[in-house]
Amino acid sequence: MIDAVRSATQLIAASRQYKTLQQLPLAAGRLTRMVGLTLEAVGLNVPVGTYCQIIRPKADVIEAEVVGFSASTTYLMPIRAAEGLKPGLRVVPVHSANKVRIGSQSLGRVMNGLGQPLDDKGPLQGEDFLDLTPQVINPMKREPIKRPLDVGIRAINALLTVGEGQRLGLFAGSGVGKSVLLGMMTRFTEAEIVVVGLIGERGREVKEFIEHILGEEGLTRAVVVAAPADEAPLMRLRASYLATRIAEYYRDKGKKVLLLMDSLTRFAQAQREISLAIGEPPATKGYPPSVFARLPEIVERAGNGEKGQGSVTAFYTVLTEGDDLQDPIADSARAILDGHIVLSRQLAEEGVYPAINIEASISRVMPNIVPPEQLKHMQLFKQLLATYRHNKDLIAVGAYTAGADTTIDRAIERYPHLLQFIGQGLTSKAAFAESTAHLVSVLTSAGSHHKPPTKGG
Repeated sequence: MIDAVRSATQLIAASRQYKTLQQLPLAAGRLTRMVGLTLEAVGLNVPVGTYCQIIRPKADVIEAEVVGFSASTTYLMPIRAAEGLKPGLRVVPVHSANKVRIGSQSLGRVMNGLGQPLDDKGPLQGEDFLDLTPQVINPMKREPIKRPLDVGIRAINALLTVGEGQRLGLFAGSGVGKSVLLGMMTRFTEAEIVVVGLIGERGREVKEFIEHILGEEGLTRAVVVAAPADEAPLMRLRASYLATRIAEYYRDKGKKVLLLMDSLTRFAQAQREISLAIGEPPATKGYPPSVFARLPEIVERAGNGEKGQGSVTAFYTVLTEGDDLQDPIADSARAILDGHIVLSRQLAEEGVYPAINIEASISRVMPNIVPPEQLKHMQLFKQLLATYRHNKDLIAVGAYTAGADTTIDRAIERYPHLLQFIGQGLTSKAAFAESTAHLVSVLTSAGSHHKPPTKGG
């Protein structure tokens, strides 16, 4: 009994000592050097990730974060564009950045990477304060992916079925309609909450996405975190992490969440800018090793929670420069995601929207969450598409004779219907059951004698 009391007394004393240390002022440093995006200070003895303020006399403070150190020199990166800096300015660490209010009132709001509102709806409201520290889930305690998630897109629902808690990449070059596809999913999905991260986009596109693509209907159940291309790289990183943390918050409340991040490539580029600025050597095509360590770190935070919690189904757009799928970021993303959807520039030029290249796309969890019949229909759909495209040149020049091959004949007859199935109007929603029924009708319409392949056939 005496030992128990003594232990409790020691715990209380340790707790009080810890709180006292937390309340002590941190030693301030001073700015000594600025090179490019990197600030150097001396006199700071704080860990990496500490939030600091640079005090400018008769001017606003500049917010920065500790990103590295060398001997007595501490490297900082400004969170916003830094102007008016000079040697000797005081650098004051603070215990933490302001926490973000979160709750049901957060729906319909637009904020930056610091959780500050960008819309004209006043201060953020919410019953909780969001702890920005990542929540790590034991992989053995995560709920498996068991159920499909209806995203309202016919081609995805029927041919690339998404499961609740799945992480997918949306691979596309510029101007092929990835933002429009994301907007359609925000409006049509059955998910209860949608979190949108607009990372590194043009400022004009941010407003256009919210007003024209997302719309009032989509915004009512969405939270948007935006960090345009003109923001500092650290702000773009913070916006990516904040969007992910908000999705985790609603998942922990038992909600079915859809996280859309546009784009994972801009996230990687922001990390590259920071890493190169503090001296990390470049490796693969100019990307330092830390970039490839950060990608799975943020992607793995999505997914299903523990039993009784909700799910975060995530779509990460990946920019493919020159439509090159072997780009280092694209290649790394394919390896860590649960599937990928590729948008085709050729289909976009032919006027097919969404321009999904069904042959190059795959959902790795689809075989586990859909009936065998749907898998057979998906395989037949891909076979007909591939057959037509492999013989397209022969067909175009008239070198193919009808009747020479029944499979090619069938592909030629069905090809317009296959393209029509992939295409979908911007305002038309295709529910999951409707999508699968439409797939069957496209493949088994009148005049068709081609049967879906049987198991083992």
